[in-house]
Amino acid sequence: MKRLFLLFLIAVFVFITGSAAWYISRLHMSGANTPVTKTSIKETTLNKLAFTASQAAIFAAKNHYNTEVCFFVDMSLESGKSRFFVYDLKKKEVRMKGLVTHGCCNKEWLNGRQYGNAVGCGCTSLGKYKIGNPYQGKFGLAYKLYGLDTTNSNAYDRFVVLHSMKCVPEQEVNPYPICQSDGCPTVSPGFLQQLASIINASPRPVLLWILP
Repeated sequence: MKRLFLLFLIAVFVFITGSAAWYISRLHMSGANTPVTKTSIKETTLNKLAFTASQAAIFAAKNHYNTEVCFFVDMSLESGKSRFFVYDLKKKEVRMKGLVTHGCCNKEWLNGRQYGNAVGCGCTSLGKYKIGNPYQGKFGLAYKLYGLDTTNSNAYDRFVVLHSMKCVPEQEVNPYPICQSDGCPTVSPGFLQQLASIINASPRPVLLWILP
């Protein structure tokens, strides 16, 4: 009986060690974003992005934002899946995608999703954002965010910014979750560099839209 129990403990240890090694390998894997193919994104997500993109294109043209590209975050997807999308508004397709955190709402760990806009709430705020100027913050390169809707109007006062953290893997880790933030859309270091190349090269502000 003791021998069977020992074998069971060994099996559990091997499984946990293997899972941890796999997660860590994904955490530091080069490539930054998951390759985008027609089959790598569910049709329901593509339809959701296409519908929102049609609205984003109108908003961008009317308000002098970048009309070539837009960033979308689909919070209905699990955190271990790529849910930050760089969307080509002209070609009407996803250019690249990557992982992004959601806010923990000041909890040690938030199960599911909860949204908020109050200063100090620690939650993700839904809605459209103007991506502002870059600066060097606590986590290195970051971009100021300005909430454009009633649901995220306090983003600037909450210090909600676009930045990276090492705890965000460079590749998908689903079914495992990734770390959570205090409300900032936080991506991996490699993915932020790719986003930065788009933001910095844009003559007009890039629109970021966080969807429920």
